[in-house]
Amino acid sequence: MNYCSQCGAAVIEKIPTGDNRLRFVCATCEHIHYQNPRIIAGCLPIYGDRVLLCKRAIEPRVGRWTLPAGFLENGEATSAGALRETREEANANATIIDLYTLFSLPHISQVYMFFRAELLDLNFSAGEESLDVQLFTEAEIPWDELAFPVINKTLEHYFADRQTDLYPVRYTDLEFPARKIS
Repeated sequence: MNYCSQCGAAVIEKIPTGDNRLRFVCATCEHIHYQNPRIIAGCLPIYGDRVLLCKRAIEPRVGRWTLPAGFLENGEATSAGALRETREEANANATIIDLYTLFSLPHISQVYMFFRAELLDLNFSAGEESLDVQLFTEAEIPWDELAFPVINKTLEHYFADRQTDLYPVRYTDLEFPARKIS
């Protein structure tokens, strides 16, 4: 961040009075610009014994398979965002069953929330951000072609939980070493 969104003046990094972290603070009007984690909401769309996956058409990880998910919009409920992303990426209609997995990724300041969802019909197709959309049984999942660790973990939990038909909310902190930027 270089400029204040309140007055347009330059910002500096400093620890504001009463705080304990470096923040971007306007050098003129002293407005503090907080930067908070981004929330990614998505669905684990289920139809019978199969799950719906999307092949990514955008970076990062173009050509890899993922669950339909994306950044939550301001003023949007997480479940509504998950359904919106499912419509946008897979042109699929679904209904939320419940919150299923929650992942905290502090190294990239993101929080992922996946909801188990039931596909309402088989009318789905690739949206603008997808190259392909398909239903997979557990045996058909392209495990080596999944886009992100949160996708692997959500699918692993789901197929294990399906054995008992109990689906507790799963929470995981995924800690990775911070990347050094040269």
